[in-house]
Amino acid sequence: MNFEGTSEHAGKAFLRGQRRMLVTTIVGYTLFYFLRKNLSLAMPGLAQDYGITKSSLGLFLTLHGVVYGLGKFVCGPLSDRSRPRRFLCIGLGLALACNVVFGFGPVLAKLFAGGAEGAAFTTALIAVLGVAWVANGFFQSMGNPPCLKLLSHWVPPGELATKLAIWNSSHSIGAGLVTILCGYIMGLGALGADGVGVGMWKWCFWVPAIIAGMGLAALVVWLPGTPEEEGMGGSRSRATDTDAQERVPPADAQEHVPPADAQERVPPDSALTRVYLNPVIWTVGLCCFMVYLTRFAILDWGPMLMKEAKGVSLVGAGWTVACFEIAGILGTLFSGWATDRLAGGRAPRVCLFMMLGAAAFMGAFWLIPAGSSAILYVAALSGAGFCIYGPQAMTGATAVNIATRRFAGTAVGFTSLFSYASVLFSGWGMGALSEATGGWAVPFLSVVAATIFGAGLFLALWGTKPNGY
Repeated sequence: MNFEGTSEHAGKAFLRGQRRMLVTTIVGYTLFYFLRKNLSLAMPGLAQDYGITKSSLGLFLTLHGVVYGLGKFVCGPLSDRSRPRRFLCIGLGLALACNVVFGFGPVLAKLFAGGAEGAAFTTALIAVLGVAWVANGFFQSMGNPPCLKLLSHWVPPGELATKLAIWNSSHSIGAGLVTILCGYIMGLGALGADGVGVGMWKWCFWVPAIIAGMGLAALVVWLPGTPEEEGMGGSRSRATDTDAQERVPPADAQEHVPPADAQERVPPDSALTRVYLNPVIWTVGLCCFMVYLTRFAILDWGPMLMKEAKGVSLVGAGWTVACFEIAGILGTLFSGWATDRLAGGRAPRVCLFMMLGAAAFMGAFWLIPAGSSAILYVAALSGAGFCIYGPQAMTGATAVNIATRRFAGTAVGFTSLFSYASVLFSGWGMGALSEATGGWAVPFLSVVAATIFGAGLFLALWGTKPNGY
């Protein structure tokens, strides 16, 4: 396969297709987040209306994350052998259906329990919600691999970190918008003892599902396939990956980059050495564990933590988490630029310093006294968001470049096992630890320690080459 990675070689049709791919995959993955990060704002409502405990809510988060990680391990290789546009649209449609079912959880639980009160109803409700959310976790795993497959086919290695950073803004856009949306939803209706709209939690699933449904219809029409599927394979110039790689500053990064056609001659069983037995990929996976632990701890528990430990309203907490996400977009863009332009494609070097920054900002957030100005909370969490989203994006870029585009989905699926194993702590673990210690100090400071440890793992990857081509 040959790239038209640089503007002097690229045809206008190819560049239009590349831009279309980037825009539509950003929209598509944003919609996945609308259907995934809505639970954190709904959790106080579930606790208020039905008495569901933090441990149970944390178990929802953990099982969802574990199944999501296992799903990406399965769906990664499948996406390498499938049409990515079809794969993504099917996954989004099924995730949408799970959100609708989740909202109707009490109705289904009443049917199973024979009534809407008592222990039997509560048990049935937890079971129905759990099954719906776990199923959503698996279908969510169909979103990321096809997006990265499309990126690796449309973008050359020397530009992948920058383009992937732009695409990765979908995480922050989706999570930020849905937290604002659901924060306002939870403030509507009759207010309960916790200042949460009674019964409004279900709309945190139905409204995003409606939005995702409209977006899915647009994706069916506009989302492109690979260049070959779009009929551009034979029309491209004979530019090679080496041509695109010349844009990377360090000269030593170029000597390892053979023509991209060599990738088509890689033996089919080389996924074993490219991914599963590759120590760099394993270390990247461990980095993913620490990065995602930190990110999910803030996204999933941030609203409840700020409400209970800092006295912030759910609307205010939603806006604070949204600022965390907005800053994450800027941090992601910076990390991609710095990786390609300053670090010669060696993303772990950039990630090391950003992880240390994330730990510092999170520590500062915790030290701010309860009841302080909201600006202080926003500033501290925004700094953490800027720093944590860079490593989150660049671990993906590192895995894809080291494994090569032939095994992009496989590498993403494998490292995702580590990413979403982190929910064992960031989900159930934090909820249980908060209940056991009677507060948020121990679980939150444990996350800060994990962030510092993650910086050490990136340090171990300091000398890793930019890519596996």
